Amino acid sequence: MAQPRISAYLPPDIDPTKAPLAFGRRALPKLNEELQSPELLTQQRALMALCDLVHDPEKVYQAIALGFLDNLKTLLVHHDQTVRQKTTEVLSVMALHSIGRQGLIQSGVISALTGLLDDPVDICRKNIHQIFDMMAKLPEGAAGVLRANLIPPLVLKLKTELDEIQELILDTLSNCLHVEVSEALAAGVVTVLKEKLSHPSTATRSKAAWVLLEISSHAEGKIAVCKEGVIPLLVSLLEDTQPEVQVNTTGALMFAAVTPQGRSSAMGAEAISPLLKLVAEETSKARLNAIKTLTLLAELPEGRQTLLDHRDTFQRCLDDPSEAVQRAAQIAITVIEWKPLCSRDLF
Repeated sequence: MAQPRISAYLPPDIDPTKAPLAFGRRALPKLNEELQSPELLTQQRALMALCDLVHDPEKVYQAIALGFLDNLKTLLVHHDQTVRQKTTEVLSVMALHSIGRQGLIQSGVISALTGLLDDPVDICRKNIHQIFDMMAKLPEGAAGVLRANLIPPLVLKLKTELDEIQELILDTLSNCLHVEVSEALAAGVVTVLKEKLSHPSTATRSKAAWVLLEISSHAEGKIAVCKEGVIPLLVSLLEDTQPEVQVNTTGALMFAAVTPQGRSSAMGAEAISPLLKLVAEETSKARLNAIKTLTLLAELPEGRQTLLDHRDTFQRCLDDPSEAVQRAAQIAITVIEWKPLCSRDLF
């Protein structure tokens, strides 16, 4: 069912007039003072003006040096929804800049934002998840999200949040779970992602598969993916009509098939046929991942036996313009054509 887009427009009873800016170097210090004003309208106007200024990275640098972040953290719990909305918007714009992300991480803004996970205003929640997403793109930002114990609540929010926000959560999780996965597994992330693989939104299906890829890159993640019966669903998604879904699905399947249980599950789900179709498509973005997954399945006797009849498919890949695809195809052919030594071959 389609959901309405989250609106960033202010309530109709709010005066959107910006605070008049002081001249030159006095502009930002004056706004910092107005953020601490006891008058609500003064705070709202200061935030409106600040939203425009922080698009300039130089202004972001100056604002951090002047101590704006401490005042903004205080405003995150303000009783007025417009103040909270514009505060989170300022922080999300600052997070677009490298200097802004570093400042937010060092000032402990990530932990301060956790209190808004249940904010009744949709745009406030969207803004904070945009900040989490931008932060998690940096290794220290992902570590900050993990230290703030945000992973379990983010997993829970995947069940209840608006689709637009769920996509941001999936982006955040994909970066964080690349670093550490145990908290997410304990929170039941694989079960939740399994449901998202059937979501009507292409973006949600694709991003859910990408998070499963990151989970499957860890040993304990591979075990969980096999245990929860995710592999048959991944195999069914190989025939998805959207290329980005196919790419992420084959990547997740490739990592899961590293284990004997994963290979056995993939064979049981009849993964070879749809994977061969992806390999045969010269323009398929999933071609490389599909070749690597089939190479893993060729390590099973039944997989090798099946693929022996399709060596010409891999031979054609040797002419692919991508060197990575050429190398993967050559390795696949070697594995498929491998024969165990007989005792007479030793003499």
